[in-house]
Amino acid sequence: MDEIRKAMHGLEESQRADGSASTITFEEYLAEIRDNPTQHVRNVHQVFYDMVHSYMGQGIDEYPEDPESINFISYNTHALFVENTDQPFFADRLFANRLMKLVDGMRGGAQQNKIYIFDGPPGCGKSIFLNNLLQRFQEYANSPAGCRYEVVWRLDRSLLERLPESDGLPALERLAALLEGHETGAGPILEPGEAQPRLDHGYLEVPCPSHDSPFLMIPKDQRSRFMDSLFHDDEFKWNLSYGKEYDWVFRRNPCTVCTTLFKALLHRIEDPAEVFKMVYARPYVVDRRLGEGVTVFNPGDRITRQPVLTNPQLQKRISALLQDSNEVRYLFSRFARTNNGIFALMDIKGHNKDRLHELHNIVSDGVHKVDEIEESINSLFVGVMNPEDNKSIRGMQSLSDRIEFVNISYVLDSSTEVEIYKNIFGHHIGEHFLPRVLENFARIIISSRLNENSTALTDWIENPEKYNLYCDKNLHLLKMAIYTGRIPDWLDQEDRKNFTAKRRRLIIAEAETEGHEGLSGRDALDIFQDLLSSFARDGAMITMDTLAQFFTRTRPELSKQLPEGFLDSLRNMYNYQTLQEVKESLYYYNEDQIQRDIQNYLFALNYEQGTTAVCSYTGDKLEITGSFLVGIENHLLGADVREGAREEFREETQREYTSRTLTQEIMVEGLELTETELYVDLYQRYVYSLKEKVLDPLLGNENFRRALKEYDTEDFKSHDQRIQDDVNYLITNLCDQYGYTELSARELCIYVLDNNLAEEFAD
Repeated sequence: MDEIRKAMHGLEESQRADGSASTITFEEYLAEIRDNPTQHVRNVHQVFYDMVHSYMGQGIDEYPEDPESINFISYNTHALFVENTDQPFFADRLFANRLMKLVDGMRGGAQQNKIYIFDGPPGCGKSIFLNNLLQRFQEYANSPAGCRYEVVWRLDRSLLERLPESDGLPALERLAALLEGHETGAGPILEPGEAQPRLDHGYLEVPCPSHDSPFLMIPKDQRSRFMDSLFHDDEFKWNLSYGKEYDWVFRRNPCTVCTTLFKALLHRIEDPAEVFKMVYARPYVVDRRLGEGVTVFNPGDRITRQPVLTNPQLQKRISALLQDSNEVRYLFSRFARTNNGIFALMDIKGHNKDRLHELHNIVSDGVHKVDEIEESINSLFVGVMNPEDNKSIRGMQSLSDRIEFVNISYVLDSSTEVEIYKNIFGHHIGEHFLPRVLENFARIIISSRLNENSTALTDWIENPEKYNLYCDKNLHLLKMAIYTGRIPDWLDQEDRKNFTAKRRRLIIAEAETEGHEGLSGRDALDIFQDLLSSFARDGAMITMDTLAQFFTRTRPELSKQLPEGFLDSLRNMYNYQTLQEVKESLYYYNEDQIQRDIQNYLFALNYEQGTTAVCSYTGDKLEITGSFLVGIENHLLGADVREGAREEFREETQREYTSRTLTQEIMVEGLELTETELYVDLYQRYVYSLKEKVLDPLLGNENFRRALKEYDTEDFKSHDQRIQDDVNYLITNLCDQYGYTELSARELCIYVLDNNLAEEFAD
């Protein structure tokens, strides 16, 4: 029993800690907004803005010093859409920037009622996106950071009962009050299903059905002067007075219930101070399941037959206390329950088409008719729809003008696409693929979602063929890189310079027309499942050969949905990059020897062949002969050069050395030879040549291939020590420099050898 009591005590304490803040007086509320005005003086648009920014942060600009930047920012959307959700939604960089642009617009200016509709094709995750967004809004709105207050009236029974009865109070109402126990102290007679109105501690509690902010109780014509007295002369006070985002503070009216209640109390009591003592503030608790603050309608949800809501028992209590002959009518619509909250439509079809049309007057004028009463509605209206459902709003120009569409397409960012696979199939799936092959599968899927041709890219890159080692002919791989926020380092200097802000905006703008066709998100998951079940095996890894086989032989119908030649271009790019990694990892030529060779060569060019001289840079005694020069030039020019090319190179290099390197950079600027432009250029030529030829001794060497296969086994030790050293050095560098595992590094090297990549890219 002690353990049970301890557990119950912990549960009680946690519920107490998680409970909402208590109801406070109007003066206490004013103290709250004076001390923290940016939190408590917010409408739903500003709360939504703060909510999204609190989860997503400021984002990262990978090129902060780029003068042509268009602020295409990398946002981490996991906290907003992924963490602690039943179904995570993965937003690519394009959609994250669209969302932030929309949200920033909510904060910046005077709010105009709109309906924000996220439209996209089936299978893009629209419903998951909206559900997760609303879940986060509810969590934030009910947290201390998102807390807002709403009006709740506490009608002082003792004060109101001391006042003289109104002569106009009908006898039937006095009889009703008697029957309810108002005069005898007995409880009211309730109809089945009706809730007991709160009549505790000598007051009747009347909540505002529209969740109005308490400061709206201040008469509109006095708010400016009141706010001027309340706030200090600081930045917030200046923003309140001149910032467009706070126009609503001075323009908005309280709901009709609060308005008539205030007037009735003032008429009865004739003392504004006593009336304001009955105004209280309590936290606005959002609960989607109850339809308070957030409500979501699905297409199959029937429209209620009771458009006007009320509380008969509370209405009777109010009338009896105020003796107002029903002057205060506790009437409201379902829209009032989401006032200052979110009203959402999940797909604009079925009954939701009628709901969308019903929003016409609300988004136009901000009011809704409840019987003869005009109800003010200031909610955030959102929805999701398929593009083909656009016909629901055609023919109603005034309504369509109030709708702001936000494109939500299939994922066009390869890194986000990979995240989706890992979330569904487990983060371990990367172990089945050679590095970058999983990302290439995502690129294949995304290629089906892109437009075949891009005007923005072809206007920028006039000769795409020059990048055939890195990109496809339609430049889809370049576009995918840009969509992920990366500017490829293989672009030449001229194209990089011409990548202006205008061109970047045109390329990003093309994404608005992409991602609506091709392989959907559901299709991609089915295809990936098929790939894994067909080729994922212990001890074997999925390579680019595997992908090519899968899309051309196992599932040949899929290749018809891909751009022509894309698969070959992707494989070509992968093979070239892989070859460079292997060469870089195997290269271990003596750096000191390279430096000595170049310095000796530059020194020797100033002497006649057949002479002997001591190099002033290295101290080496040189026999300056044709073979000496050719031995170094083979690394600088290659072994197969046309006749006369060597002499031209020597003359040009010697002229550059004497006219600039020696006389200007060394003698005038005081640079070391190894710091001059000529030396750096020759050094880079030399190293490049060595790396290009580094695999030559190993090509066709079956012992080297066998040693790779037997790496990390007892049989590996039977190989020649030089081969063991080469394999160990290669595997270690691939792991250290490029993040491979020993298994994937070994498989990669075998892939390079078996596909003769060194010969394929020999030119």
